[in-house]
Amino acid sequence: ESPHLEWVGLMTMAPHFDDPEGTRRVFARLRELRESLQTKLGVTLPKLSMGMSNDFEVAIEEGATDVRIGTILYDGIL
Repeated sequence: ESPHLEWVGLMTMAPHFDDPEGTRRVFARLRELRESLQTKLGVTLPKLSMGMSNDFEVAIEEGATDVRIGTILYDGIL
């Protein structure tokens, strides 16, 4: 029990893969885990935070609601 915490989703960072399908498996597994938790615990977890500048396209294809694309936005600026 954590009465002061509100669970809104799950987050992962995939290791680097030369093949995007390796990354896809990591993201698909998190999506499947979210679906399982929602069913087993009877909770709603609307957020899936996964994907960074190098793999955000695959993350979106696998259901990401939040991506971290700082390198694309700020590379060379800071």
